[in-house]
Order: sequence, then C-alpha cells, then structure tokens
Amino acid sequence: MSGVQLKTAEELALQREAGRLLAQVFAMLDDKIVAGMSTLQINELAEHYIVDELQARPASKGQYGFAYVLNTSVNDVVCHGVPSATQLLKEGDIVNVDITLEKHGFIADSSKMYGIGELSLAARQLVDDCYSALWLGIKAVKPGARLGDIGFAIEQFARSKGYSVVREYCGHGIGRDMHEAPQVLHYGAAGTGMLLKPGMVFTIEPMLNQGSAKVKTKKDGWTVVTRDKKLSAQWEHTVAVTETGVDVLTLRPEEQAILMR
Repeated sequence: MSGVQLKTAEELALQREAGRLLAQVFAMLDDKIVAGMSTLQINELAEHYIVDELQARPASKGQYGFAYVLNTSVNDVVCHGVPSATQLLKEGDIVNVDITLEKHGFIADSSKMYGIGELSLAARQLVDDCYSALWLGIKAVKPGARLGDIGFAIEQFARSKGYSVVREYCGHGIGRDMHEAPQVLHYGAAGTGMLLKPGMVFTIEPMLNQGSAKVKTKKDGWTVVTRDKKLSAQWEHTVAVTETGVDVLTLRPEEQAILMR
C-alpha cells in the first residue's frame, strides 16, 4: 500500500474521538465568528477551548514552525492564512477556518467556511458549491474504489459550475502524524490511482477558485492567494474507508442528514 498505514478498529475508535472533539470546536465557534473580530481572536478562542475544555492538543501549533492553532483564509486566500490581530472580518467576507486536534495520539483535521453577514450571490454560490464538491468526493469513497474516483467527482462538478480546482494542495493520509500517505488529489480520472481499502484514513479538502486555478504564496511563507485576486473556498473532512463505505470522522451534528441522502 505504498506506505499507507491501515488503522485497526482500536486506532479508528481513538481517531473517531479526536474527530468528534474537533466537531465540537466548530460548534463552539459557529455563533462567535462575526464582523469586527480579528482572525487572531478566532485562534485564541479555539486554542482555549481545545486545551482547557477538551483537554486535547492543537496539532498545528508548532508543526513546521507554525505559531498558531488554526489557519484563517479570507476571501482570495486559498489556504494557510495566518491569524492576525490586525485582520478584522467585515460584512461580506468569506473565511475558511482550518483546525487540527490531537487526542490520545491521533489527529483529526477539518475546515469550514463562514460567511460574515450578507454575502454576494457569487460568494454564497462558491461556498455552497465547494461544499457540494466535498460531499461528492466523500461519497466516492468505498472499498474497491480508487483515489482517482474522488478527484474525478470533485473536478467534474467544479468545472460544471464554472470553477477551477487548485492543484498545488491536496488531501492526505492522517493518523498519529498530520501528514501520511496517500496524497488525495481533487482532480483526476475515474478508475485510476491507489485502491481504497478498509482502515485507510485521509482528508478530502477541495479548494475551488472563482477564476484561474493559479496561486502564489505571500512573503510570509504561509499565505497562499489566488493570482487573479478572485475568491477561493475550501471545506475539509477526515474520512475513513470502512468495510461497507465511508465514515466521516469529523462529521458535525448538522451534517448527519447528508450521509442519509
């Protein structure tokens, strides 16, 4: 399996608990992310909750020298946005909040888009369509499918809606380490790539742009933005391949119905 670490039932139970706790972090943030607050305040709220309330570890802090517990990617920021005391959210902004959490040695990774106040129709559509793309990717996961099926489902839908898919960043295996094999591309051909087997755990995290797929990294070495300054959106879940299909380890309570469809 090319370095892929298949999780045992006991390991999956531990990682599922990390995912459950991470879903609680988003639930805590849901009514707190509003116009006028700084992205650093989001970081501080999440850090306090993860450490003090959940007795867990914010896995991103210190990873690769990153000083914060989460990424806040606003408007044309594709990913890896750095929290800042001077970046204040304003009406009409869209912001991706990407958080990792480790509990009992296993890591969960998820991100969610937040709209600040009234969004433009185009911004709302981008956010909603990116969410739909994530779920099309998730529903392609089952034993016997291939990694290419995930990327194919996402890319075909994105293109049908007029968006481009960012290619430089992808989903990844996850477990005791943040980044494990395999890489999970958000584009590709159906029926290609690694065979999916029960026990595989990885993230699916499509990034869709309104305009070109071209991106660049700012001088801070972290923040990735669209080259044409158009909006970008991203959603992410950690999923496990099961004997019968897929288990979304970071599923939030309001998403239960989606799996039933």
